[in-house]
Amino acid sequence: MTVCINDCEVLGMVKSSLSSWHVSVAAEAIAAALFARCGLDVSVQYGANQPEYDLMVANGESLLKISVKGSQDGSWGLTQSLLKNADYHAAIDAWLARHKPRTVFCLVQFKDVAFDEMPRIYLATPEEIAARMKETANGRGDSILYENHIWTTRSKTAAGQTEQIPPHWKFTPKRVTELLEKENWRRD
Repeated sequence: MTVCINDCEVLGMVKSSLSSWHVSVAAEAIAAALFARCGLDVSVQYGANQPEYDLMVANGESLLKISVKGSQDGSWGLTQSLLKNADYHAAIDAWLARHKPRTVFCLVQFKDVAFDEMPRIYLATPEEIAARMKETANGRGDSILYENHIWTTRSKTAAGQTEQIPPHWKFTPKRVTELLEKENWRRD
């Protein structure tokens, strides 16, 4: 018996909200497939929840450590565990200090994506993410990286402001090549 998308929906196999484990597994698998589709060698870490990265991708001698973050709510919570006294910038700096050179985040977003469509996927360095998160809420910063968020009047500092992932972070072969060929991977 062949099961099609509509049959899965009828059987209750497609859920509108998945567990965080299912989101992680799906995001990592999709990321690995896209990097392979770009012609890169892909290595998957052995063991769950290894520190720093989930995949390694290589093109000849050039390699990147890929930390995959999946989401189904339009945002990625990255620094909540480091937040103290509502000092968002300090939490972001502490998060950034945890990441080594050649680590790239692959952000996979399933919100409002049909089962038979690809999620929206972005690639960014920890430095790029930290800079974006510090700009959030008119420079107050936040512990969350938003894909596309408009602040309501409940936010005194950012009402009406829109937070968006920069368009050049979109996962494309050009973006992958740009990151693989980045010359200055060492932090000062």
